[in-house]
Amino acid sequence: MATGHTVKAFDEDLGQLRALISEMGGRAEAAITGALEALVNRDLETAAQIVQNDKKIDELEAEIERQVVRLIALRAPLADDLREVLAALKIAGVVERMGDYAKNIAKRVALLQETRGIEALAVLPAMGKVAAEMVRNVLDAFVLRDAEAAVAVTARDKAVDDFYNSLFRTLLTYMMENPHNITASTHLLFIAKNIERIGDHATNVAEMVYFAATGRQMAERAKGEDPLAGDS
Repeated sequence: MATGHTVKAFDEDLGQLRALISEMGGRAEAAITGALEALVNRDLETAAQIVQNDKKIDELEAEIERQVVRLIALRAPLADDLREVLAALKIAGVVERMGDYAKNIAKRVALLQETRGIEALAVLPAMGKVAAEMVRNVLDAFVLRDAEAAVAVTARDKAVDDFYNSLFRTLLTYMMENPHNITASTHLLFIAKNIERIGDHATNVAEMVYFAATGRQMAERAKGEDPLAGDS
């Protein structure tokens, strides 16, 4: 039977793990928002800094992996505690990929210095704001073990999908109307897809949080229309 000291030590380890996940998520959220602001403002310096800062997100993922291995080896958690520890490990990997998407957006800022007149550019920050809020809210849900908050995050994914589908059609129209718009529109479409994937990843994290908190799988969520899907 675990002693009070052992239980306290385990709780402290879990608290440290949650803090690392929160820091990692906060950095990813800031990178998403910052990359889109850099894009709109044509801010090469900020974009370059976001690319550089991605290394810290990678370092945090590695630290979380070390903490999880250590915690499992020393504490041998069971049931609810084990679900939370394994969820932290999986979530760290997903958040690292979110950071990569933000870095990819930042890298395109230098390629999009001449995008005036393309209205879709003004829509991307709004889309990114929803995705970034999903990241923040789902990691708050993990820290609080809040299954209902995790479900609420999944409900917002459709808004991100709807943004993407609208942008896809708008940018396709720009490309068809004027061949000179093809290069810039293609870059913007890739950026929109990166944001859409961040929303998907946030939803995946929400499903992990829900399972860690309840031991049950979350009900399947509705997805937005796929503009690349054929007519049924």
